[in-house]
Amino acid sequence: MLRIFCAVAENGSLVTAAAKLHLTPSALSHALKDLEAQLACRLFDRTGKKLLLNQAGEQFLSDIRPPLAALDDAAESLKRLGKWGQTRMRVGAAASICQYILPTVIRELKKSHDRLELQIESGDTPELVGLLRAGKVDLGIGLAPENQSGLDSRVIFRDELMFVFAPSHPWANAKTISREELSQQPLILYQRASVTARIVSDYFKQLGVAPSTIMEIGNIEAIKELVKLNLGVSVLAPWSADRELTRGTLKLRPLGSKAPTRLWVVMALAGRRLSLAEEMFCKLCRQQATGMRLDRRDLAGLKS
Repeated sequence: MLRIFCAVAENGSLVTAAAKLHLTPSALSHALKDLEAQLACRLFDRTGKKLLLNQAGEQFLSDIRPPLAALDDAAESLKRLGKWGQTRMRVGAAASICQYILPTVIRELKKSHDRLELQIESGDTPELVGLLRAGKVDLGIGLAPENQSGLDSRVIFRDELMFVFAPSHPWANAKTISREELSQQPLILYQRASVTARIVSDYFKQLGVAPSTIMEIGNIEAIKELVKLNLGVSVLAPWSADRELTRGTLKLRPLGSKAPTRLWVVMALAGRRLSLAEEMFCKLCRQQATGMRLDRRDLAGLKS
């Protein structure tokens, strides 16, 4: 009935609207009369064969258009879901995961799910958790959050945080780093609100070290470029500097015998059953991680 009203309002004629809806003008006329009776309000002014919206009709049309459009969108989504087995997967991922892991994972996933509609959104762990709980993504891949209430997590890999510095830096000679040297060294770290920043901060507190200078950057690529210029040292995982390690433009060494580590997981809402495509996604992420440099054991010739 509402769609009949919209069709007549847009065409201003029962005959024209009836032709578009494949109904008779009489059927449309009866439907409009029933609608006006239910609303206890006239919606049209009749001028000959023309039906023109009055003020009430214009207001009613404005009010019902958004929900009708939402219904159309919902129906279209269901059609896409059922067509040729096509499914949608929305993934939220840390920026580093988007750069170093997802390209290969997505390529392999498309081989077995070629009609998969994949949507990727980048964000740090707190943002990913928020997106999951708001229903805006189906999976989140990032560092394990402190508060996992309402979430199920699947472990993908664990990595070790290490000092990263330029080849010309004094630390490249592998001598032991004293607390005094560490406290005087300018640090270039990932932004303070991140889980990684908290892990690094806790580590320095345990050592009783307060760095004199900390530059916060929200982009790992930018951090590496600044370190290459010998403007300070950073703390990163080996896999995020793999290319630079291979080329010799950056050096790494462990933070100590008990260096901080991070746990990377795929998160979903608790109790939610993963689809076949999502199960395959988790499997491919784990497989991709097996070939990465994750800790000191993957780096030859390093001394703490």
